Amino acid sequence: MEILPQIVFAIVLIAGIGFFAKNVKKLSRNIKLGRDLVVSDNKSVRWKNMARIALGQTKMVVRPIAGILHIIVYIGFIIINIEVLEIILDGLLGTHRVFAPLGRMYDFLIGSFEILALLVIVAVVIFWIRRNIIRLQRFIKPEMTGWPKKDGNLILYIELVLMFLFLTMNAADIKLQLIGSEHYTQAGSFPISQFIAPIFDGMAESSIIIIERTAWWLHIVGILCFLNYLYYSKHLHILLAFPNTYYGKIGPKGKFQNLDAVTAEVKLMMDPNADPFAAPAEGAVPPDKFGASDAQDLSWVQLLNAYTCTECGRCTSECPANQTGKKLSPRKIMMDTRDRLEEIGKNIDANKGEFKDDGKQLLGDYISNEEIWACTSCNACVEACPVSIDPLSIIMEMRQYLVMEKSAAPTELNNMMGNIENNGAPWPFNQMDRVNWTQEN
Repeated sequence: MEILPQIVFAIVLIAGIGFFAKNVKKLSRNIKLGRDLVVSDNKSVRWKNMARIALGQTKMVVRPIAGILHIIVYIGFIIINIEVLEIILDGLLGTHRVFAPLGRMYDFLIGSFEILALLVIVAVVIFWIRRNIIRLQRFIKPEMTGWPKKDGNLILYIELVLMFLFLTMNAADIKLQLIGSEHYTQAGSFPISQFIAPIFDGMAESSIIIIERTAWWLHIVGILCFLNYLYYSKHLHILLAFPNTYYGKIGPKGKFQNLDAVTAEVKLMMDPNADPFAAPAEGAVPPDKFGASDAQDLSWVQLLNAYTCTECGRCTSECPANQTGKKLSPRKIMMDTRDRLEEIGKNIDANKGEFKDDGKQLLGDYISNEEIWACTSCNACVEACPVSIDPLSIIMEMRQYLVMEKSAAPTELNNMMGNIENNGAPWPFNQMDRVNWTQEN
């Protein structure tokens, strides 16, 4: 029966990874529901962007306080995973501190983990205060009520508990090492947990072992639960920030994507030798829809953007339309796109792999026309995003749909376009009258 803990651990590990793989498969399926888009240009630039933005966190430190705190949590998450690897190996092999033979290197690693764990605790507490006591404006916008607010706090609580479990486990381990308990290898440096260890003075060895084992199990099970919770949380960006920054827009931010069908039509109109009544070229496929009204009409890169959104609100806090009281919030655009995509995915699951019309769409049921037309297309949201998300591209495709499919542009815009068509300028003046103002005294 000595092997029973290893068997239980293997079952827990396989179950945790299995559920995670299932969620990854669902995530991949949902993203692929988007329109196909080939992104294979400038690979060297894209790799550099991923290294600089996702790995290097360069856009986070634009706001120094939040940026530095986030980097602490980020580095802690990455480095402490080395400790998780040791726990996994110990659990499968029945060993304890399997990396202990590394000697001084091991001491350095454990010491570093503990210092990072303390820094993560400090950062998480500050993040919680910013959200719930100071109540920064970008965290109390209308779209951040309900589940988004609970999710943000829940993540902070989980991180706090995991760090305390790690330090408690080490503190109990120190005590067991000092009393020479069997199986507890004397190894590691414990600059933080050594101050927790005295609370175990006077306890029976068996009680300390129970505390150490309980913290050990809860720590690894908590990490596996957190891994599977990512799919349902804004913290999915932990995994998706890397591909998202790789596939992010690398051209001029003010450049919009032309519709091939419209470009071909304009060229035909401007070609004096073209036959407007000629049949379409062989193999030419007219678009099913101009622009986008639902999540499936967007490209897979835009859907990847939606799942990568960190809900940090930097885009919304920089948006001039939002600052002047307009209904538009770029963060809400991304959250709504993700929510609608999730709804479509559940529809497909419920109907054995086939989507059945539910009478809803992204534009109208989630995002209003008022939001779409409030955008100034200034690209402030794109510039502010720390993980290269592009809310503006979704807004512009929905505008294209409203104008080209529904003829539903605002009156002011229709008047402007009519003036351009009739007068060659946005103003309602005849071309011959444009310079009349110069004659005025």
